[in-house]
Amino acid sequence: MLGIANGGIPLARRLGTRLGVRRVGDLDISFHRDDIGNHPIPKEFTPTLLPGDVNGATVVLVDDVLFSGRTIKAALDELFDHGRPAVVELAVLVDRGQRKLPVVADFAGTSVQAREDEQVVVTLGTDPEDDRIDIRPKKAAARAPLAR
Repeated sequence: MLGIANGGIPLARRLGTRLGVRRVGDLDISFHRDDIGNHPIPKEFTPTLLPGDVNGATVVLVDDVLFSGRTIKAALDELFDHGRPAVVELAVLVDRGQRKLPVVADFAGTSVQAREDEQVVVTLGTDPEDDRIDIRPKKAAARAPLAR
C-alpha cells in the first residue's frame, strides 16, 4: 500500500493499520507532475519510501481525492520507475469525478459533486470522527506578468 504525497500518505497509514497491512510506504510524484512549472517542488518534500520490492507485487495506490486523473498518472510513472508490479489498484477517499484521463478508482469512500472552480479539501483528524471533507472556492493561481 503506497500513499501518494501528500494527502494519501496519512490515509494509507490509517488504512494499513485498520486492514492489517504491514507494508505501507510513501510515493512522491513531484518530478512526474505535468504542471511542475505551476507547482514547483517544495524544499521539504516527502521522498518515495517503498516498504519492499514492487516487482511482481500487488500495489494499492492511496490518495485522498481523485479528480482529473493526472496525479494518478504521475504516481504510476513514479511507481514504474522502481519496478514492474503485477497489479496496481487505486483507493481514494473522495471521488469528485470530472476526469481528464481514463482513471477509475477500484475503491472509493464517497463521491461528491464539485464544480471546476471549487476544490475538495480533506482533513484527517486524529480520530476518524474528526475527519472533514469540505468543498471550497478554488484559490486563483498567481500568474507571472507577461514579458514585453
